[in-house]
Amino acid sequence: MGLIRGSQEESYPQFQKKIITLLSDLAKDPDMDSLSVVLTVQKPPFFSVIPFKKDKIASVSFKSIHPIDLESLQSMPGCSGIYEVEEALPMAYQKTWKDTEPTPGVNLLTLFRKKKSIDYETFIRRWHHGHTPLSLKIHPLWNYNRNVVMKNQIKSSESWDGIVEEHFRTASDLLNPARFFGHPLTMFYRMIQVYLDTRSFLDYATMETYLAVEYHIKTEK
Repeated sequence: MGLIRGSQEESYPQFQKKIITLLSDLAKDPDMDSLSVVLTVQKPPFFSVIPFKKDKIASVSFKSIHPIDLESLQSMPGCSGIYEVEEALPMAYQKTWKDTEPTPGVNLLTLFRKKKSIDYETFIRRWHHGHTPLSLKIHPLWNYNRNVVMKNQIKSSESWDGIVEEHFRTASDLLNPARFFGHPLTMFYRMIQVYLDTRSFLDYATMETYLAVEYHIKTEK
């Protein structure tokens, strides 16, 4: 996976066009088996129970059984990391749309680090066996892409332990608290439940969340 951050000077449409153009060129590499991106395309809502960042960012996912020349990605202004990750899909949609078309719905992109006061095994156990089942139970998820960062591929990579992409069929499923947390009668209890669970395994103060959209540039055959 790779992370690319946009500048303050460029608009969201300019950032989106730049990223899609870059990835379209990368997709021409015959050794590239699959390529997709989750990126910000507009400002998040001013009021939200989710602490969305307003920065521009793209999370690029690529797979290949062959070594890939990542120079074009690494040399891209704003490249803040390239990582080897262990991917899991606890819930997966069935793709029916064409490559380069936006995935229906919206995406919640989250970057986070391990809580400093716990060891790595506890972090993984609470994330995979506690938080993941809780998220699947409470939130109306359509696709859940969970990535454990195993290795930084470049020295200048930002330090992250997890990159998660949660997809929802509609914007309302994510942005409406009564839909995101379930029935209005249990919404506030579930909000507290998720908050306390999240703080039990990750460094909450450094967590970054983004409202984004997804594009499959090249699908694995």
